[in-house]
Order: sequence, then structure tokens, then C-alpha cells
Amino acid sequence: MITDWELWACANSYVARYQEDAPVLAAIRCDELLEQRNLAGVRTFQAIIERIHKLLDK
Repeated sequence: MITDWELWACANSYVARYQEDAPVLAAIRCDELLEQRNLAGVRTFQAIIERIHKLLDK
């Protein structure tokens, strides 16, 4: 199980690397996981995307 700290770290990494494109690129990864029927991965990336939006709203 991924921790809240790890979710924030992943979100922060996406923002640091991709800036304003971070939510789109994370959503693309989420779609890839959905195509693979990896529902746990989808839920994880949905949580990461929520945090990316919070980081970008600051």
C-alpha cells in the first residue's frame, strides 16, 4: 500500500519534471494503467493527479 507521503512525493516529482503539463501526463499514465486493467494503479494515479492539482493551485 502506498502512503500519503509517497503520493505527495510522486506528485511533487511530476510537477518538478513537467510543470504545467504534469496533470496531463499523469492522466495519460492513468489511462495506460486502465487499458492494462490495473485498477490499483489507476486509483493510485488518480490520487497523484489530485495532489498535482493542489500543488499547481498554490
